[in-house]
Amino acid sequence: MSDLRLNRRLLLTAGSGVLGVTVLNTVTGCSDTPKGPAKRPASSAVPPAPAASGNVTGDWRRVDLEYVSVYLLIRGGEVAVVDTGNPGSGESVEQGLTAAGLKWDAVKHVFLTHQHQDHAGGLAEIVPRVPATLYAGVDDISSINAGGKTLKPVKDGDEVFGLQIIGTPGHTLGHVSIFEPGTGVLVAGDALRNLNVLEGAAPLYTADQTQADASVKKLAGLDVRAILPGHGKPLTVGAREALQQLAARL
Repeated sequence: MSDLRLNRRLLLTAGSGVLGVTVLNTVTGCSDTPKGPAKRPASSAVPPAPAASGNVTGDWRRVDLEYVSVYLLIRGGEVAVVDTGNPGSGESVEQGLTAAGLKWDAVKHVFLTHQHQDHAGGLAEIVPRVPATLYAGVDDISSINAGGKTLKPVKDGDEVFGLQIIGTPGHTLGHVSIFEPGTGVLVAGDALRNLNVLEGAAPLYTADQTQADASVKKLAGLDVRAILPGHGKPLTVGAREALQQLAARL
């Protein structure tokens, strides 16, 4: 995985399902308090990562909005978008799709990890552009503006698009994380942060810290090979070990 500084620190990062699987040539592109609408990224190519053994076919892209991230999980010609950023983030998400050689009509699924504005605020803008089914944790749905479209409730153990829904309540009561067993990619929303070091949910913004800590321990039981957090950089080296160490401290 590579990072490239672009246009006022707004970046699109390309990555594959796990560290070491070949990354396609692509354009690359957080704090808990949003700082405003996303800025439009510039375009620039980055070299592919080294190839590795294994038959993992998943590809992911990070749309870095500086204060929070949106993730694109690409499987063939279809895309699942995880989280939508603040209102005004639609153009940046579109840039991420374009960098991957895709358009809005490739987005078949949109997952919201939780109800907070910096993760769900861009949904109403994106809804008219995509032929997607929208998903959120059952206990957060009533607090999300879906732009007039119905949100489908998901819960722990559900599977969509080959992705497992992991119930990770605490930061919000309906918080969910998205896990792909075949690649070990975990999109953690705000259940995990990786600003300077891997941490759990920020206590100041967390509804139930006891539940949040239990969710970290639950995630530590997964075969995680890459952690894609809502805030901070993706962790693609030693992700499982770092998560287990964090869980042991709680």
